[in-house]
Amino acid sequence: MEDMPIKRLCDAVETAHAKIQEDFAHINPVVGVSSQMRNIGIPTDLMTIDCLKSGKRILVVLHDAKPGIADYQFCLIKEDPADEFESIAIEGLTTQLLYDWMKETFSTPH
Repeated sequence: MEDMPIKRLCDAVETAHAKIQEDFAHINPVVGVSSQMRNIGIPTDLMTIDCLKSGKRILVVLHDAKPGIADYQFCLIKEDPADEFESIAIEGLTTQLLYDWMKETFSTPH
């Protein structure tokens, strides 16, 4: 599990999450990781980073068919995600980038 992309992403978001909570009392992100899509035959892991106060979500999808690449989208918790996602190298999903995403996304009103 050490080299699995979802493990790498979890490690980075754990550190970013702690720093966000330390720096911004009004942002209290809720991070979820799901492999439920695998149960229905879709080889994908999913991470959601939600801010309940703002209603915003950062969605990160790791597809087995796209090794080394993560798809992501900034959306709202109460809405289905759009069909189009941006892509980034998994190595680019650093603690700093995830911190910046949470800070910028969750600090602004809808």
